[in-house]
Amino acid sequence: MLKTYLFLVGAIFCEVAGTMLLPISQNFTKPIPTVSLAILYLCAFYLLTFVVNKLPIAIVYATWSGLGIFTIAILGYIFFKQTLAWQAIVGLFLIVIGVILVNSFATKLS
Repeated sequence: MLKTYLFLVGAIFCEVAGTMLLPISQNFTKPIPTVSLAILYLCAFYLLTFVVNKLPIAIVYATWSGLGIFTIAILGYIFFKQTLAWQAIVGLFLIVIGVILVNSFATKLS
């Protein structure tokens, strides 16, 4: 099970890294960031194929998208100086709490 969650973390990392390259690719006009983000997205989906064989797809997608959104928001603040209202920050933490709840009860269902 640990290996499955490591693949999921890897998929989240690849998806977040690819998404962070989107503004740098400047509408896909910069070849290196564009190719890099495409490779990272492909790696993310490849890793997800291993995870969905072990966990329910609803759990996988909720975790992948929820933690991806949270991480991208934090990195957008750090690297791109994007700001968030306090309500958005509370919402992001609610997403993390939801991911924790979904995963903690997923093991009881499987």
